[in-house]
Amino acid sequence: MPLKVLILGANGFIGSSLTETILSQKDWEVYGMDVGDHKLTHLLGHERFKFVEGDITINREWIEYHIKKCDVVIPLVAIANPAQYVKNPLNVFELDFEANLEIVRQCVKYKKRLLFPSTSEVYGMSPEDVLDEATSNMVYGPIDKQRWIYATSKQLLDRVIYAYGVRDNLDYTLFRPFNWIGPKLDNVMEPKEGSSRLFTQFISNVIFRKPIQLVDGGSQSRSFTFIGDGIDCLLRIIENKDGAASQKIFNIGNPKNNVSVADLAKIIIEAFKEYPEYRERAEQANVVTVSSMEYFGKYYQDIHTRVPSINAAKEALGWDPQVDLPAAIRATLDYHLKQNEHDLTADSAAS
Repeated sequence: MPLKVLILGANGFIGSSLTETILSQKDWEVYGMDVGDHKLTHLLGHERFKFVEGDITINREWIEYHIKKCDVVIPLVAIANPAQYVKNPLNVFELDFEANLEIVRQCVKYKKRLLFPSTSEVYGMSPEDVLDEATSNMVYGPIDKQRWIYATSKQLLDRVIYAYGVRDNLDYTLFRPFNWIGPKLDNVMEPKEGSSRLFTQFISNVIFRKPIQLVDGGSQSRSFTFIGDGIDCLLRIIENKDGAASQKIFNIGNPKNNVSVADLAKIIIEAFKEYPEYRERAEQANVVTVSSMEYFGKYYQDIHTRVPSINAAKEALGWDPQVDLPAAIRATLDYHLKQNEHDLTADSAAS
């Protein structure tokens, strides 16, 4: 019997890419839910894909039925945006922790395999040069720095899931994405500052001729990981050959792609120059420095470095990321700029 996989948040960045890859490379059946389907339209008629538009906080009966029905449950619904952590911390807690806790408990109840998205943010401001799943301490700021509500919500769920593994033998895998980038990441044609992740915010800034803002100078570094490499790792986790991923925690990142935010801005601007229709915008791109207080507000606190150890995934899954940063940026731009040619033309005509 083909594996039955339930993906909640199937229309998101990871969910849509995972769904598409499963349907093209495996014989598994995919059941998906999300509040929209614009990243999945080309898959909606696929014989092994059943999708319903819904909300995990509302459509609880559908979710419980499909948890019972499926073999593997992957709940990808969360608010993962630093601007929201400081502006709407309770919304973050209610969705990211409370709504997902109910799904975790149903996986325990029906003895289903759970793949849960933790986050690289659980390590917080850990002073370690390389972050290890088993040994690195998790360091957060004071209570008034509300940005940590996301990391603490995720960390507490990690601990709850681990405890269910110990007490009830829940078959789980926790995976921690490190700054995944690639096609379908965010809507780059959304000009609102702070509305999307750093990577697509920079792309949007170039397109809309807005200054690229480096928070506190952009000395912070991140290890950017191509979505294709991340999905390859997730497929290995789902397959779980010889139980290699059961009750394990994996960082999924590319330490070779570690770069400062300031250098990332320069790399993205240079990459734009390879596209003739965007060359002028890239040449005119302006990079400015802003304070974190000015950009995010008083409830923000930053993480200076975030480099993963990926030894666990290498040893247990035979996984090793293959796509370097220039190739990842090129693939992301190829997709988003082609998708938005019409929007760019309209923008140019209006200006």
